[in-house]
This record gives sequence, C-alpha cells and structure tokens, in this order.
Amino acid sequence: MNNPVLSAISNRRSIRKYKPQQISEEALQTLLKAAVEAPSANNAQPWHFTVVQDAAVIKAVNEEIKSIFGREDDIFYAAPTVIFLSADKKNKWGKLDSGIAVQTIALAAHSVGLGTVILGFPSAAFTGAHAEHFHRLLKFPETHEFAIAIAIGIPDETKEAHPVKKGHIDYIR
Repeated sequence: MNNPVLSAISNRRSIRKYKPQQISEEALQTLLKAAVEAPSANNAQPWHFTVVQDAAVIKAVNEEIKSIFGREDDIFYAAPTVIFLSADKKNKWGKLDSGIAVQTIALAAHSVGLGTVILGFPSAAFTGAHAEHFHRLLKFPETHEFAIAIAIGIPDETKEAHPVKKGHIDYIR
C-alpha cells in the first residue's frame, strides 16, 4: 500500500506488551499536536487530555480497577505513558469526539513507531466509590467526565491483524 494513512490504518495493532523506557518528549508532543487537531462536532473541542507518566499514578488507577472487577492483570499493560481523555458533560458529542481524538493519537503513535491500546475499562475508576479522588488526581476539569484512555509505549511485541468479519457493510445507492 503506497498511501501512508491507509497503511497506518491497516498495520496498527493494539499492543499489550511494552518496553519499560519512557517515550520521548518529542514523540509525546507529536501525539498531543495530532490529538488537538482531531475533528470535533462544531469544532467544540470538548476534550481534556491528562498525560500520566508517573508510574505510581497509573498503578493507583489500575489497582482501583482491579479491586472493582477482581482482576489480577494490569489493564495498562505496563505502558509508561497513559493519556486519559475526559469530555465536557454538557456536550452531547463529547465522548464521541474523544473517541475520534484517541484514534488520531493511535494512528499518530503508529506512524512514529510507538504502540498503543485504546481503553474503555478505566471508566470504572471514575464511577466507583473513589471517583472524586481519581477525577482530582487526574486533573479532570469539574465540568468533565472520563471518556476514554490510551496506553502508549515502545512495543515489546506485536501480533497479526485480526480477521475482518464479513456482513458488516450494506449499500443503499
């Protein structure tokens, strides 16, 4: 495929094993630039990005999720960077727009050699008994709520493309 955008879409994978070293500041700024340039309904830009590179904070959110669901695994897969997106509660398209922004981050990360996995599971930490604590810890604006997260790092492994299911497209012409 000669088109770099279509190639990135075809070749990007959800990575669940990362090398321990942190991503570069240059790469992080590249991803954030792409994120804020993502489209949003009426250009409202209803998102807020909280970049977490403090392993203790990532662990705290992970431990909360584990306690809620009785899980043993690391929902963030030991990624050294996690970006939490929160969306304006009053914007009916805020979570959808945040999803567009997070996919933009994922494709930008792939284009610079980084791996990602998009995560909805962390939502439990922001609706459970300690929700207010995590809202404050992650500096969500008071007007915002958790939308989606993305773990980012240097891939330590990859996987084959998942099979594409048939029957998900209809045409009305």
